[in-house]
Amino acid sequence: MSSPSGQKPALKTAGSGQSRFQVTEVTELGAVTSGERTSGGTDGTTGTTGSKGSAGGEESKGRFSVVKFLDSGGIGTDASDVAQNGDTVRSTGSHRSSASGHTNISDTHSNTYYMRTFGHNTIDAVPNIDFYRQTEAPLGDKLIRPTLSELHDELDKEPLDEDGFPIGEESTLAEEAAAKEGTKEQAKGGTIKFGWVKGVLIRCMLNIWGVMLFIRMSWIVGQAGIGLTCVIILMATVVTTITGLSTSAIATNGFVRGGGAYYLISRSLGPEFGGSIGLIFAFANAVAVAMYVVGFAETVVEMLNDVDALMTDELNDVRIVGTLTVILLLGISVAGMEWEAKAQIVLLVILLAAIFNYFIGTVITMESKEPKGFFGYKAAIMMENMGPDFRDGETFFSMFAIFFPAATGILAGANISGDLTDPQSAIPKGTLLAILITGITYVAVTVSTGSCILRDATGDHNDTSSVSDLNCTDAACTLGYDFSICKEGGCKFGLMNDFQVMSLVSGFGPLITAGIFSATLSSALASLVSAPKVFQALCKDNIYPGLHVFAKGYGKNNEPLRGYVLTFCIGLAFILIAELNVIAPIISNFFLASYALINFSVFHASLANSPGWRPSFKYFNKWVSLAGAVLCCAVMFVVNWWAALMTNIIVLALYVYVSYKKPDVNWGSSTQALIYNHALTHCLLLTGVEDHVKNFRPQCLVMTGYPNARPALLHLVNAFTKNVGLMVCGHVRTVSRRPNFKEMSLDHARYQRWLLKNRIKAFYTPVFAEDLRHGAQYLLQATGLGRLKPNTLVMGFKNNWSDGEMKDVEMYINIIHDAFDLQHGVVIIRLQEGLDISHIQDPDELLSSHEKKDAGMKDVVVSVNMLGKDSEDSNSFPPSLITSAQNSPLILRGSAVLQLLIFKNQNYPLSLTDQRLLEASQQFKKKQCKGTVDVWWLFDDGGLALLIPYLLTEKKKWKDCKIRLFIGGKINRIDHDRRAMAALLSKFRIDFSAIYVLGDINTKPKKHNVLSFEEMIEPYKLKEDDMEQEAAERLKAEEPWRISDNELELYRAKTNRQIRLNELLKEHSNSAKLIVMSMPLARKGTVSSALYMCWLETLSKDLPPILLVRGNHQSVLTFYS
Repeated sequence: MSSPSGQKPALKTAGSGQSRFQVTEVTELGAVTSGERTSGGTDGTTGTTGSKGSAGGEESKGRFSVVKFLDSGGIGTDASDVAQNGDTVRSTGSHRSSASGHTNISDTHSNTYYMRTFGHNTIDAVPNIDFYRQTEAPLGDKLIRPTLSELHDELDKEPLDEDGFPIGEESTLAEEAAAKEGTKEQAKGGTIKFGWVKGVLIRCMLNIWGVMLFIRMSWIVGQAGIGLTCVIILMATVVTTITGLSTSAIATNGFVRGGGAYYLISRSLGPEFGGSIGLIFAFANAVAVAMYVVGFAETVVEMLNDVDALMTDELNDVRIVGTLTVILLLGISVAGMEWEAKAQIVLLVILLAAIFNYFIGTVITMESKEPKGFFGYKAAIMMENMGPDFRDGETFFSMFAIFFPAATGILAGANISGDLTDPQSAIPKGTLLAILITGITYVAVTVSTGSCILRDATGDHNDTSSVSDLNCTDAACTLGYDFSICKEGGCKFGLMNDFQVMSLVSGFGPLITAGIFSATLSSALASLVSAPKVFQALCKDNIYPGLHVFAKGYGKNNEPLRGYVLTFCIGLAFILIAELNVIAPIISNFFLASYALINFSVFHASLANSPGWRPSFKYFNKWVSLAGAVLCCAVMFVVNWWAALMTNIIVLALYVYVSYKKPDVNWGSSTQALIYNHALTHCLLLTGVEDHVKNFRPQCLVMTGYPNARPALLHLVNAFTKNVGLMVCGHVRTVSRRPNFKEMSLDHARYQRWLLKNRIKAFYTPVFAEDLRHGAQYLLQATGLGRLKPNTLVMGFKNNWSDGEMKDVEMYINIIHDAFDLQHGVVIIRLQEGLDISHIQDPDELLSSHEKKDAGMKDVVVSVNMLGKDSEDSNSFPPSLITSAQNSPLILRGSAVLQLLIFKNQNYPLSLTDQRLLEASQQFKKKQCKGTVDVWWLFDDGGLALLIPYLLTEKKKWKDCKIRLFIGGKINRIDHDRRAMAALLSKFRIDFSAIYVLGDINTKPKKHNVLSFEEMIEPYKLKEDDMEQEAAERLKAEEPWRISDNELELYRAKTNRQIRLNELLKEHSNSAKLIVMSMPLARKGTVSSALYMCWLETLSKDLPPILLVRGNHQSVLTFYS
């Protein structure tokens, strides 16, 4: 179809390439039969007419292929209706022209268009899960929905490459489809994923059913009794259950990747907490491997010792057996998750057999076991063992500390979250069910051992007693035995004396030993797998840059082989030490710290009330989670107080390190949500409170343009607003045609990052306006939120005012009037060298290169604005243009900025003026040496002219500068005025080094200075005496900035005062680091812009850096408490 003359076609023809959403039209040749339909290939091209598909599905494909759009059904869906404006794909029918000139379109498929799936016939996309994936989603490719610009902007607005695609678009529809299909095939054929039983339930149960179940549980029952042991189990279960609920809540609040506890905490609380916990959690799991392996090795060595088969001595045999064991476990882990899962199932079967073997043994009583304290279920034994019998200084809390590590395996499933088929479903079900089953098991073992076995027994068949003995006070006596000798100590049997009592009770003793082996090896294997997985996730996020080498994965399951080797080395090192009594409490505390933060994460996310916090698991409460976090912290100190302190110190140190490094990640943490919540709440609270003079802060709207265009202005204002008041960098972008809001949005994000990177606490706010004054009015009226809005306008002095057009001066002066009309204070900063360095590219690079000439060759790009004030953006403070290595040093698009490429070892093509300008632009960034800040407080504006230098000298960079105060006064009252001002400053609590009372301000200025002023204003005079009154009035109306003779005579005294003040400034403050001067006011509508500008010029010329300050005449200082 042809486009009208003079207009660009909206869509290119097939022969000339395609736009991003080009529809390839297939012409029909005659009648279309079922075997001769045109088939759209999956690569986005059209097949030839008349070719038959190899299958019926090929014939049913659409007659168009839509390029650069992928619907949920894949490629080749029917596209029906594309209109010329690009919104709809139109079905290709036969085109018939009527007599009236209109084109009638008849659909060759009759009503099939209306039966097609909605959304497949438009560019606008229907909801699709692939649009919401992250970039590296493991379950599918991320698709990019059409942007608002692609749907809203004009089609000919975006430049196209030779293929018809927007410049910068690289992948085609076919490539995206191929990539997606490849990913799906890989997912089908490669990675091993586990369900909730094999992936979570079995792992958690194996980790919780540790060696504690077989060799310490009976001893705890003997010490604490059945009742208190059940309380201990219940307390531990409460902590783990709350943590399990919290884990479930986080795991169901979106897709969970690999990383376990680290991933859950870091995505909830941010990289600071996540990074610190991730490192110690991975280390804890690595050392836990050594703990469990040493437990296994000690059991093996005891068996070898019983048969007198030690290889060397007990300690070295533990090291040998432990080393061989950890090598075997490493081999299983490296073989892949599938082999590791099979090994876990085998170990679970052995463990379950051992547990059932124990319970079967409790109901099989044997007379030979009675002297060793086992009598089967007896009420007398149960009642005697119900209460505690603490010995050897043990207490309830010491028993709790010994038992609790047995309950710390609840994250074994979550730690391999990346290997689960559906982590959101598997983690809650598997973790909570494992806690329930293991809790019931521990209670059952507690009750059974306490009901079957005496606390003390001699093991001697001859220690019997008569049942009819009236002195029987214990269960043993009622059962016909006298074990009273055990009160003196020395007995080797019973709950209190024999750690292997469960082997005695069981139906088949060696099976309990196998259970001990299974418990230790399964826990070691789980830890050996968990540590590398967590560590790999931590390294992938690059929170600790030096560890990124361990992020690489291998094979179809992305196995962290390097992490396995590191875990093996850490575990082997601690196995060779073979002294784990000191490190064990620290490991338990590391796990508890992780649990505490998981609970706190849920509380924090719920408290932040973020719309993104929508866990599908509903059985949690933020206050219960907070209680769980507090309980975990309390348990840390109960288990071992010094280990708890050490854990907290390590976590805090890592937190501080990560906070200082500020990793470039954004995970939408609840910390961000809570900060927003607090900020919004406090902003609203502030709006309900009236301003008070004691709480006044200078909140500055600084007309910087691009923030890096006027560094001296930025650094000086930042010096007295940082951590004190608000600073907004205002930027007026003047446009003569339609504004580019997309570009402004990108600039806003880029320059806000620049401010953060340079540690300048400010906001960047750009606006489009037809001229500078209108833009300033927009900023003055609309910038800020509630009480957080500017009260002071800060601008640079217009140094080149006399070289430009007077309409720019009129605009500049009117901005000052507008600020006063809006009750803002005004600060004008003048440097003799100037402020604007935007015509020089990358001044920081130039300065650093100049200082380091021996650093080698480096490219430096310098931009020189060739148009000056007449360029389109002359009033919008043009930025330092950043040219990448790919850009040629040519004139850029739409602006006349010449890019000069120079090398570091050559002379810079900068004038002496520009070199001085660069140096002056950095003077407020560095520390100021000893000197003075001279404050000329001539008129009381509310105290702003005094407050700013006070805030400035309180900063570290300005602390060596002392305040000198200059005031006006009468010659015959100089001492009185000085004392009065000193008393006022004392009440204001503002330190000063000297006060000078100037009694000669009203003295006539020097004649040559008056003549210089007359020469300055000569071009701007109205000269109404030389023309008729009507002509003079017409000229004044056309050029209101002109100075009339009447005006000049009326303000002669004020003019002379500005000239005289400049003379006094040169006399007294020529060596000051900074001058703060009361800015003269000009009555609006009476004093012309030219005269006011001449006053400001005369007052501030040929001086050190000067601030002309005028408050809004509301008090900003007070001496009342």
